Amino acid sequence: MKLSVLDLVPLLEGADAAAALAQARRLARTAEKLGYSRYWAAEHHDMPELACPAPEVLLSHIGAHTERIRLGSGALLLPHYKPIKVAETFRLLAALYPGRIDLGIGRAPGGSAHTSMALSGNFLENVRQLPESLRALSAFFADEFRVEDVPVRAMPVPPADPEVWLLGTNRKSASYAAEFGTGYVFGHFMSDRDGAEVLSAYIREFRPTSLGAVPRVIVAVSVFCADTEEEAQRLAAESKRLPQPEGGGSGADRPKPFIGTPRQVKAALEQLQRDCGCDELMIVTLASDYESRLRSYELLAGAVWGAAGGISTA
Repeated sequence: MKLSVLDLVPLLEGADAAAALAQARRLARTAEKLGYSRYWAAEHHDMPELACPAPEVLLSHIGAHTERIRLGSGALLLPHYKPIKVAETFRLLAALYPGRIDLGIGRAPGGSAHTSMALSGNFLENVRQLPESLRALSAFFADEFRVEDVPVRAMPVPPADPEVWLLGTNRKSASYAAEFGTGYVFGHFMSDRDGAEVLSAYIREFRPTSLGAVPRVIVAVSVFCADTEEEAQRLAAESKRLPQPEGGGSGADRPKPFIGTPRQVKAALEQLQRDCGCDELMIVTLASDYESRLRSYELLAGAVWGAAGGISTA
């Protein structure tokens, strides 16, 4: 089983933004030591409880403090941006950290209606134009984009382009991923849809393109892992007071987090993996304090791979 990390970069325990970003670096370094495959940072705007409106900036910093773990956006909200700027930014990251960069794309607003207006004007119109934006992004990565029949390239050209993924919670996002040949990340922890059905549709409809030759699937799940079931339940209960990510259903409709001891959580994740037919799970843990969050990731790694050792304080 491959495991990865999704970080909302929350401000916990009264931390300021600088402390929250230091904890993001600490989480990424710890995840790398434990054997996690990816560290992805989410994008949110004008949310005082979250410290990452620009994942590409954070990833550049974390890349300098890690060596192997893949780094990505979970997600960069493409409707807000011009495709050329996204392609340039992530090609630059891919040149800085060859073979380690993922471009995860989302289509949520990432903030309030007025914040979206400040960012990009008519957000609903931008979402409607998402297929055209994805088409342009594909062309930039293939060095085939043209304006008035004049080639326009996204520079610099790295040794290998970023892996491109689309994140979503329903059939619509899965269809886009299949059409454009990207990988697909199903947001199980914030969706009221049947993940197995959505992923099956993605695989069935997938068309090879320059962005991907075969379907690639990740399922993102919420986990609270602790030494005892009681402690895990406490962490989950306290997390309900924290900001919750946008998704495809109300809190009551969303799947319950995976809560329990390392053995219990591992068994539940293995069952989800069988149900969805995926080989990688992306773990988000919205604990109310940083130490419990790190401990949850450490315990899960130990259960899955037999990882040992204490939590990094770097």
